[in-house]
Amino acid sequence: MVDAEVLEIAAPDGSVRPVRISSPGRVLWPEVGVTKLELARYLVSVGDAFVRNAGDRPVSLERFPGGVDGERFFSKNPPKGAPAWSRSVMCTYPSGRRHPQLVIDEIATAVWAAQMNTVTFHPWPSRAADIDLPDEMRIDLDPQPGVGVAEAVEAAHALRELLAGIGLTAWPKTSGNRGIHVFVPIVPELEFLDVRHAVIGVARELERRLPDLVTTAWWKEERGRRIFVDFNQANRDRTIAAAYSPRPLPAATVSMPLRWDQLDGVDPAAFTVRSVPGIVDSDGDAWETMHDSPGDVRAALALWDADVTERGLGELPFPPDFPKMPGEPPRVQPSKKNAANWDDQGRPVTS
Repeated sequence: MVDAEVLEIAAPDGSVRPVRISSPGRVLWPEVGVTKLELARYLVSVGDAFVRNAGDRPVSLERFPGGVDGERFFSKNPPKGAPAWSRSVMCTYPSGRRHPQLVIDEIATAVWAAQMNTVTFHPWPSRAADIDLPDEMRIDLDPQPGVGVAEAVEAAHALRELLAGIGLTAWPKTSGNRGIHVFVPIVPELEFLDVRHAVIGVARELERRLPDLVTTAWWKEERGRRIFVDFNQANRDRTIAAAYSPRPLPAATVSMPLRWDQLDGVDPAAFTVRSVPGIVDSDGDAWETMHDSPGDVRAALALWDADVTERGLGELPFPPDFPKMPGEPPRVQPSKKNAANWDDQGRPVTS
């Protein structure tokens, strides 16, 4: 077995980056036999499209030293031994902690991350120059048990229509599994909490339009057989798999950007580490022009404001690892909540 292989990868300045891939024959996806070297070569083959969509952003690395069936962990700090030509940016997290995260400026950086057993790349929705101001509003349509990709596609089309009605342009991609991700390019003017509220406003309006198909219920026991709009993916330090990023699923599927006319009847299993390079070669990057005309996220934030002022709706739960947030309802599973201990506004009753 070959101990290592060196890939020579073109850099933006025209030079060549030699990236050493150790254990190139290590199988990362055992069901289909995709190796570490195949992963590295996949990233090179989709390099321009990958960097266009995931580049210039802090990125968390989801790593699988023993393959996708084994242990996984996330690297937020750049792994040890990062190349001198790679870049990082300092990030602040909800806990108040600060440390650097890797930024992908060229595909050789992503290939080096693959050498470190990275399978899925999770970029922030904000640029490295100002990580506090997202330039993408990301909406995760997550099918619950009993529904699948066809229902997620139906919800995505309705979401596209809703967003178009407020002047925002939506761009879809597969999650790599059953879900659909919808990204909306926005002018980076508002911080994460505002963008989260904009997502909640959009999600609630979509739920009103399609109550039997869509839910914003945070607690799984309340979601039913519907598409959950995961609004908490809009929080600081919450990320969605990058466009063209491989996923740790048995078939080595990829989170694939699509045009809207490609979405009906889509089979996410058709987009894999082995099939996507040929698709990109023939069809190009479906998201190539996504950031040419960013929209105003305030149009979506106005839906949140109307819910607050006209319908009396307020904050929704944050992830459990977040500090308790202003206006947040109790973090108590509904089936375990003793109604006698809470008032109509969700505030604890004190004696």
